[in-house]
Amino acid sequence: MADGCKVGERVRTYRERLQMTVEVLAEKSGVSAGVITAVEAGEVYPALGVLVKLSRALGQRLGTFMDDQYQPDPVIVRADARADEQTSHKVCESGGFRYFPLGRGKTDRHMDPFYIEIAADAQALTSSHEGEEFIVAISGEVELVYGGVTQILQPGDSAYYNSVVQHLVRAANGRPATIYAVVFMPF
Repeated sequence: MADGCKVGERVRTYRERLQMTVEVLAEKSGVSAGVITAVEAGEVYPALGVLVKLSRALGQRLGTFMDDQYQPDPVIVRADARADEQTSHKVCESGGFRYFPLGRGKTDRHMDPFYIEIAADAQALTSSHEGEEFIVAISGEVELVYGGVTQILQPGDSAYYNSVVQHLVRAANGRPATIYAVVFMPF
């Protein structure tokens, strides 16, 4: 996944190509102008839901902001290579999410798969965006709040849902967790 500076540069580049102000992008995306400014400055790495909203408002797929290079099919990510791919995911100073992209380089993809480590004290925010998500709990317990209903996922459990509905994913019971997640956004 591209680092925060690269993501911010890409957001700014596409916004400027469309001759869109930060305020207009904020209005179109539902993301505050302050967050957009911080993302563009490389001060924060946007939450996945924020990046989805920005990409949609800019008329781009999510991968446009995350890919550094093309890779031919099949794209294979070895488990031991994820350490080289890690990017700190900062919703705020103590975000607690680390995303490892599993589809990077597949420029014609329609889904964005991730391996995600969630710290015990991760500060998740409720999200809502166009598309669908599929998650599989790998380790620890995962709390999924979907439309106001809370579910606890154990290792091996999965959830598939419409991401237009308000949702939140975080580690449960004060212990870290890991998941595989696939985000689909119609384009």
